[in-house]
Amino acid sequence: MTVKDEHEAHSQGEPGHGHNSEKPVIWEAWQKKRTFVRALEGTYSHLTKELLDQPRVYSSTDMPWKGGPQHYGKFVISPQRNRVTQSIETHIEAYGPGAYGQKHGHLNSACFFVLRGAGYDVHDGRRIEWKAGDVMLVENGCVHQHFAYEDGAVMLVFKAKPLFLFMHLLFQKVVDYPPSKLLDGHENWQPPADL
Repeated sequence: MTVKDEHEAHSQGEPGHGHNSEKPVIWEAWQKKRTFVRALEGTYSHLTKELLDQPRVYSSTDMPWKGGPQHYGKFVISPQRNRVTQSIETHIEAYGPGAYGQKHGHLNSACFFVLRGAGYDVHDGRRIEWKAGDVMLVENGCVHQHFAYEDGAVMLVFKAKPLFLFMHLLFQKVVDYPPSKLLDGHENWQPPADL
């Protein structure tokens, strides 16, 4: 069976009740407490100075990959990590050969810049092909899933998720989690060290 056939055969489960609490912990970020929007407290002058003093360049190589074994991620910019932003977040996702991520939905839209590899997404049942150099959009409220072909893929993701959460547009639901093992022949795959 090819990777493409395995993807086609993947179950298309329906959303259930709850907000991911009934599922096993795969990535710690899915279960641990996180900061989505920080408090802004102080005087205008204090807050302005604090903002102006923040770095403007962040190296993704300084941050560890989390997750695995076939789907890794690292958060580069978020209200939890950086004081310079309050309304956007960015992260990098790396998919091993033939890997796929969780099937999920959330209210915020997302913009994916494909850095390496090729694959496809399924957005509300609609298949969308992508390759390195493409920019793919996931629209608000879309149930979607990312699939990489045999060479794997790396994507840079931009979201206004903190802004949506600030407005109490909180709903995010994982329908299906990614597999917990790599495809045969790729057991030693690791995400790229240069990102």
